[in-house]
Amino acid sequence: MLPVSVHDRAELATLLRRDPALHAYELGDLDDFFWPWTNWYRLGDSVALVYHGAGLPTLLAFDRPEDVGTLRKLLDGLLVLLPRRFHAHIAEGAEDVLGSRFDVESNGLHLRMALTDHDRLLRQEARGEQLTRADLPDLLALYETAYPGNWFDPRMLDTGQYVGVRDKGELVAVAGVHVWSPEQRIAALGNVTTHPRARGRGIGKAVVAELCRRLLGSADHVALNVKAANPAAVALYTALGFETVGRYHELSVSG
Repeated sequence: MLPVSVHDRAELATLLRRDPALHAYELGDLDDFFWPWTNWYRLGDSVALVYHGAGLPTLLAFDRPEDVGTLRKLLDGLLVLLPRRFHAHIAEGAEDVLGSRFDVESNGLHLRMALTDHDRLLRQEARGEQLTRADLPDLLALYETAYPGNWFDPRMLDTGQYVGVRDKGELVAVAGVHVWSPEQRIAALGNVTTHPRARGRGIGKAVVAELCRRLLGSADHVALNVKAANPAAVALYTALGFETVGRYHELSVSG
């Protein structure tokens, strides 16, 4: 049984909605905003996505632990179709498949977390104002100082789902999204950072809380990725009502 290429968004949505928090990024990529940059494959109920809209392609392949055997077969069947260089987010238990054909460098184990406790979120302080294209220079300056090397697509400001906090006019904290789809009612947080001189004051936590409260009006599922080896960040998101729903390896792949 070989993987098949899929071009039907309804078919993909049905498969991915078996576990919408785990597949939040893929569901978001069904939106018109991202869809033109995607290639999709399936084997049985397992789905893999190659996203081409962020510099190097990124392979996303997630599944529940009990289904990782099918995911491994899917990835094995895709080896000859994948680009020569790409990033990959692969569910724990299937990360070694790519090594049979490619050189693979691990960027560590990551957690997929999902917002499950709205009451806890609503008890937290929330601060922040919506950012627009007019704020782009200040936002880029903040990322250069506080989050160098992060992936940020300025188009995402057009979603209206970026919020920031200013201190004496300077942008010192931001929380945004990597994907947001009102049609799929899904969102995935990203590009969250706080200026080094403003850390330790609860500003970062408050700006994430503000964004999450706003997202609840358009998203049934809010998810994010965080390094497993970053306990401070994991604790922050847990305090805001997130819990771990999956584990995956982030990889840099070439061959």
